[in-house]
Amino acid sequence: MTEPQQSAATRLAQLDWRWKSFDDLTSLEVYTMLGARSAVFVVEQNCVYGDIDGLDTDAWHLLAYGPDGPGEKQPPLAGYLRVLLPDTDDADDTDIRIGRVLTTAEFRGIGLGNAMLERSLTHIRAQWPGTPIRLHAQAHLQGFYGAFGFAPVSEVHEEDGIPHIWMRSA
Repeated sequence: MTEPQQSAATRLAQLDWRWKSFDDLTSLEVYTMLGARSAVFVVEQNCVYGDIDGLDTDAWHLLAYGPDGPGEKQPPLAGYLRVLLPDTDDADDTDIRIGRVLTTAEFRGIGLGNAMLERSLTHIRAQWPGTPIRLHAQAHLQGFYGAFGFAPVSEVHEEDGIPHIWMRSA
């Protein structure tokens, strides 16, 4: 193994994974999660939109934290995604939806996206076996999600100025 691979593997092994319903998140975890979403989706992607959409309170959240730094109240958030359950009021909405997938700048390039998706799919399949899973991917990530069994179920379309596509895995 080369030095960069060892470093990436070591960094992944040091992560603290948390899979929680919204009610089980601490206020500091919510604050950190919303801050990371704003930093990545609003600031980095220069995309002004209403991130706080009322869906977080019924969602499950996967948070990956890096190791503590000196004097930190909370370790740095490395990665995050949320999982929305099917809408029981909508007969057409029978899929679990993965969304708000992000890796913070400090933790990019170590394979964290793969690890997050693998871990989230394991949790979803254990908690809701047999339920199809859908996600609204940025179009350039079709290959990434395709490697996990997701296939396009829509045409590419723009959302907030960024090309997206709906993808689904049975």
